[in-house]
Amino acid sequence: MPSSPRAHRRRLTWIAVGGGAAAAVAAAAALGGGSGNSVSRDRPAAAVSPSAAGATPDEQQKSLLALARRDQKDPLALGRADAPVVLIAYEDFQCPFCGKFARETKPELVRSYVDKGLLRIEWRNFPVFGAESERVARASWAAGQQGRFWQFHDVAYAKERPRNKGAFSSSRLREMAREAGVADLDRFEADLKSEAAEVSVSRDQEEGYALGVSSTPAFLVNSTPILGAQPLSTFTAAVEKAAKEAGR
Repeated sequence: MPSSPRAHRRRLTWIAVGGGAAAAVAAAAALGGGSGNSVSRDRPAAAVSPSAAGATPDEQQKSLLALARRDQKDPLALGRADAPVVLIAYEDFQCPFCGKFARETKPELVRSYVDKGLLRIEWRNFPVFGAESERVARASWAAGQQGRFWQFHDVAYAKERPRNKGAFSSSRLREMAREAGVADLDRFEADLKSEAAEVSVSRDQEEGYALGVSSTPAFLVNSTPILGAQPLSTFTAAVEKAAKEAGR
């Protein structure tokens, strides 16, 4: 995949609150790759931003908490907008570890926390593996315009697919949308190709790059980063810790 010039300008601002500079360096290393991550190899590893490293823990925490959009009408989110804990997920539909999270971990988090009003999950499209990743990201947004993002998400992640081998061609995306219950397929295709879809995906990417995300999946649970395909227990511990900090 050709390297995007904007990627070279990104500096890490993703800081593990309470860990200081050492945690920032550890997060930078993890975001650049490691166990349980799918890495876009042509993107440079993020560097620690001096301004971020110099921020106080309170400033770091406020900055990370402010990333939660909490838009009640966001079709790419699950759960109450006022939930005390927000999990932000930066993912690529061609990432096998993202698929593992979607099939094995997300359903448990939904049952245990989202359905009880404790957790909100906010999706961010972060396509890093080329044209098919970009195309399916826009398709997911298009499905969301008809209230079927999460159904499309589940169809796309239903099984591991070969990367950049046509699994997310235009015709197959239309079939996935049909399977996901998207009612107006012509509108779906128009939305997929629209400037609004491109703007939405670019917005998510810019947010991820600004944090130093260079591999998928990457998560933020309130102000705690989780990197890679971690076990369910890692997520439950982070959610429960964040809920306790929020007084729940």
